[in-house]
Amino acid sequence: MKRLFYIFTILLLLLLGGCAPENQKTPPPEAGKLPVVVSFHAMGELAHAIGGDKVDIHMIIPEGEEPHDFQPKSSDLTALSQARIFIINGCGLETWADKAVEAAGNEQLAVVTASDGADIHYVEMKQILPGRKPEKQADPHVWLSLKNAKIEARNIRDAFAAADPDHADYYTQRYMEFVQKTDALYARYQLKFNTAPSRTFVTGHAAFAYLARDFGLRQLSLTNVFASGEPSARHMTELADACKAAHVQTIFVENMESPKIAETLAQETGASLESIDTLEEGDEDETYLSVMEDNLEKIYTSLQES
Repeated sequence: MKRLFYIFTILLLLLLGGCAPENQKTPPPEAGKLPVVVSFHAMGELAHAIGGDKVDIHMIIPEGEEPHDFQPKSSDLTALSQARIFIINGCGLETWADKAVEAAGNEQLAVVTASDGADIHYVEMKQILPGRKPEKQADPHVWLSLKNAKIEARNIRDAFAAADPDHADYYTQRYMEFVQKTDALYARYQLKFNTAPSRTFVTGHAAFAYLARDFGLRQLSLTNVFASGEPSARHMTELADACKAAHVQTIFVENMESPKIAETLAQETGASLESIDTLEEGDEDETYLSVMEDNLEKIYTSLQES
């Protein structure tokens, strides 16, 4: 029954989309380009890094919206029905993706889970029911690791080359350039972090565990990796004590998070607030590597202040 209800809902959305004004309809993919749909901004940045001007990218999740519980619109299903490639991050982030692909009914659509083959970090969730063992869940923020981003980019490269073999060399060349730039950025900040007087930084939610692991840093956070709920009074007290012990002078606030709780911690510890970017939204002037470099520089500067 649930499946029938879902299909009925999708059909209704498609009918409503067909009645929408022309300027609200999904435009057809640009002629001569590989039609690609991505789940959210970070996947779009990686797709553009590899695809360049050979791909036409449609992003499903609008800027400023969380990818976890999002529901695709009729225009997104239309884009999926016209696409050759659909790129998701995976690790349980896009829970809606399978149903959207089924509703689109596109037999030529190849779904690429960019995180396949990446070194996944698992988080142990708190025990909820008596007698049940604690469960581990994948940290979905794979793209915030420079090392894993290369794997995601490789999966995208392979998918583009398979769907568009005439431009396989182009995609491979752009992938190699991306890897070279990523390796250079990693090497530069590995040296910088090795000389930093502190290894501890603090974020709003635990989105940067992969980055911390890459560089041997310690991430503290107000909320967990899924940003679920508000921190308890006990957690706030323990976190404030840890910040003071580590002489933390900067509390990072993600670009999609409310700063209110972080402001409370900053007041308690005497730290200042600074923005940090999870690449879940962005603009045309930024690239994946430019955002990651900005994040790394901000974290490095905060460690110098400690």
